[in-house]
Amino acid sequence: MGMQIPKPYPKLVVFLQQPPAPLHISPHPAHTPTPTPNPLMALTTHPPLRLHARPPALAAAFHRPLRGLPPRRTRPCRCADAGADAGKAQAQARRAYPYDEIEPRWQAHWEERRTFRTPDIGDGLDTSKPKCYILDMFPYPSGAGLHVGHPLGYTATDILSRFKRMQGYNVLHPMGWDAFGLPAEQYAIQTGTHPKITTARNIDRFRTQLKSLGFSYDWDREISTTEPTYYKWTQWIFLQLLKRGLAYQAEVPVNWCPALGTVLANEEVIDGVSERGGYPVIRKPMRQWMLRITSYADRLLEDLDDLDWPESIKEMQRNWIGRSEGAELEFCAVDQEGHDLGAILTVYTTRPDTIFGATYLVVAPEHVSLPSLTSEGQRVHVEEYTEVAARKSELERTELQKEKTGVFSGSYAMNPATGEIIPIWVADYVLASYGTGAIMAVPAHDSRDHEFALKYELPIIKVVSPPNGNCDPEEAYADDGIMINSSSSSSGLNINGMLSQDAALKVTDWVESNGFGNKKVNYKLRDWLFARQRYWGEPFPLIYLDDTNEMVPLSENELPLTLPELDDFTPTGTGEPPLTKATDWVKTTDLLTGRPATRETSTMPQWAGSCWYYLRFMDPKNSSTLVDKAKESYWGPVDIYVGGAEHSVLHLLYARFWHKVLYDIGVVSTKEPFKCLINQGLILGEVEYTAYRDNEGRWISADSDSSLADCYQEKVSADKITKVGDHYVLKDDPNIRLNARAYKMSKSRGNVINPDDVVSEYGADSLRLYEMFMGPLRDSKTWSTGGIEGVHRFLGRTWRLVVGAPLPDGSYKDGTMATDDKPTFEQLRVLHKCIARVSEEIQETRFNTAISAMMEFVNAAYKWDTQPKSVIDSFVLLLAPFAPHLAEELWFRLGHSQSLAYEQFPEAKDEYLKESEVVLPVQINGKTRGTILVDKECSEDNAFEKAASDEKLSKYLDGKGIKKRIYVPGRILNVILDQQNAMT
Repeated sequence: MGMQIPKPYPKLVVFLQQPPAPLHISPHPAHTPTPTPNPLMALTTHPPLRLHARPPALAAAFHRPLRGLPPRRTRPCRCADAGADAGKAQAQARRAYPYDEIEPRWQAHWEERRTFRTPDIGDGLDTSKPKCYILDMFPYPSGAGLHVGHPLGYTATDILSRFKRMQGYNVLHPMGWDAFGLPAEQYAIQTGTHPKITTARNIDRFRTQLKSLGFSYDWDREISTTEPTYYKWTQWIFLQLLKRGLAYQAEVPVNWCPALGTVLANEEVIDGVSERGGYPVIRKPMRQWMLRITSYADRLLEDLDDLDWPESIKEMQRNWIGRSEGAELEFCAVDQEGHDLGAILTVYTTRPDTIFGATYLVVAPEHVSLPSLTSEGQRVHVEEYTEVAARKSELERTELQKEKTGVFSGSYAMNPATGEIIPIWVADYVLASYGTGAIMAVPAHDSRDHEFALKYELPIIKVVSPPNGNCDPEEAYADDGIMINSSSSSSGLNINGMLSQDAALKVTDWVESNGFGNKKVNYKLRDWLFARQRYWGEPFPLIYLDDTNEMVPLSENELPLTLPELDDFTPTGTGEPPLTKATDWVKTTDLLTGRPATRETSTMPQWAGSCWYYLRFMDPKNSSTLVDKAKESYWGPVDIYVGGAEHSVLHLLYARFWHKVLYDIGVVSTKEPFKCLINQGLILGEVEYTAYRDNEGRWISADSDSSLADCYQEKVSADKITKVGDHYVLKDDPNIRLNARAYKMSKSRGNVINPDDVVSEYGADSLRLYEMFMGPLRDSKTWSTGGIEGVHRFLGRTWRLVVGAPLPDGSYKDGTMATDDKPTFEQLRVLHKCIARVSEEIQETRFNTAISAMMEFVNAAYKWDTQPKSVIDSFVLLLAPFAPHLAEELWFRLGHSQSLAYEQFPEAKDEYLKESEVVLPVQINGKTRGTILVDKECSEDNAFEKAASDEKLSKYLDGKGIKKRIYVPGRILNVILDQQNAMT
């Protein structure tokens, strides 16, 4: 389903200030437009842009980088062929147009004039105009900088932002940094450099790279989660959560990594080790701050229906929340003879109808009642098992494919429906965090229970029969059906013959009326563990009174509580956070009572700052409130939110939770933060070709019957392979097939493409255009150097179409090739077809086909005798969102004195979209022999005359008698010949 973008708004004209000194382009005298009144003139302080003629000898001297940018590199792109090692001379020879002059000039121009600054309400913003808030997911500024996969989403949002500005919208398109967190701290520990220093350096690098790509961010709104002026309000939000009972402390089993010295989320633990660094992780109980996100579970679930998000993402959130309806049932713990032990074990089940098939119970290794349920004879075995389970993450334990393990507790329970005594087992596939931490196992109708029962030889009783009576006796039948073997005279419960759903209701009513349990709605969603035992994060605004250990929140006027400077921020190794080392900071006084107190030394997780940043962009400099109500009311919610699908659950779920809390306390006016969500695909590294050799060095084909495991792998360069059918083979030996595969970019594979190198060799506009042209935005795509060379040539063709061929010295003449000629109907038809396609494809984020439409236009325009200025003007405006540097340069050469950033985007006119000609099939005696191009309103006689004069058709008609003609206007012409003269 396409993204719904608001309809166009009337034209918005903006005058910009004087350009940088090196801009020496002479406008065509006849094309200089008359300035019109500017509704936003108050935003500028300089006169309109003046263009000056320049001597041709200076044509190559305009390389003016932005302040602070390093000199532009001249080395070849790492992604280029080996032949590119010839260096700068060869790169210049391949250069299709002078992007290295154009791009730095326009980047400096935009920055100096703050072209993309969005004024505030009360400071020049016309709120009668519609708004469009377009946001990229908050990037983490890593030390590695950008690779070419990062600009994919950024380019898409930039195209949309430029497009909406040109349609007259007020556009909010900001950028900032999610800069707290474990990666920066771990790097600081390894290098001995304070994370504040490395974070600032990384942000500078990211900012420089983003500016070099010409993105139209409002840099006046730049924020970082590490700034005290920002995290003051993160701390403020935490205090509001605390006031509402949504923040609390609890002893919970956590993923503890001793090497990293912190608690890790389940998603940060893979196969028992930390995702970052690969360090061992254990499960241990710790007192932690928690956020009661479960209180909002129903609202988080219900409000998904109204969002314009990918259905797959919404389904992932639904599964993560995991709402289920069932019942809690109580089983009395007994000994082997059935004597009551005085303990009740409560289980949660979504299938109370299967209670007669419950042949054993299972409790989680962390279950609070397990020590009392464990018999002395089994205690050693149970303790050994729970110790092993503690080293596993919840994801590992619940993996369906893993072998089920468990141990008998030594205790039993009585099934209230059957009166039978059943054993209580301990198994790690049951989690203490879900339901009650205990289940009734029905092995005939649950695959995990079935596997477990087979392994430990536990009874399997079938109680549900499929409606058709057919099921695999060797497998668990988990669907609904008709109840069998489900009655007991001792309990008085009989559900035999009932449908599963009806039986579930009857069992639930029965346990409620007999005091054995009750109906229950449960969720997989767990409360959010909201603390890290690390240094580099937001401090909690809390103190504990030394004499009573009472927790006291700071008053709002004490915010921000700033992070203290620490020289030693390494983990303590004991579980105590590094902030305990800041003794002067930790020891404090309660301002209200003057009593000595101690600060909380855990810090907030990285998720905290990214939960609400979209609101701060609306009002980034406000020191008195999180966001001004009028600004939030105008800009909220985010209209278009673009980012990777890897954030589909946690970030989006946490942000939605905080937003709903802020909605409840009146800070925001909308129930949801992000109206439309778009997930861009991955850009994979270039295809790698792998061949195989045996121990004697002979090539082995990849499709060989021989085992490739004993062969040596060898990478083969692209110039030594060729494609045959669907496969790749060696050029020198086509019998040797190779494996061809593209991998995700990573430093370890050495396939990372640095955008700086691509920009140096091909220009930012080429990189932008190529990433959009590779394929649909939401799909994963494979990088290809040959592909970027193709779009670079297209931009070069566009440049020469407008400016003309280079002069003998390699420079270009001033002005353009455009003329004042009145465009022909055909030229207008080609233009408006392009306008219609590009406009629609941008609206629907089909950027690759929009670029195809512009390529078709350029191909057609090269066939024209003249290039009318009015047509070229419109085409340059179409190009502007995609290749803004080139478009700005052409716009000025065409004689315009203002930037095109706020010019009206062209609108297609219906009169030029109607096809005036049609392709008419021509049949001879009912058999199609060719086609002719005719006017849509062509008469039968004219159609026949055109067919008779057609070179291909005339041989069937010359000298032949015509019996009759059948003509359907616009559809077909069928000529029936006399039989004696007919040809076949």
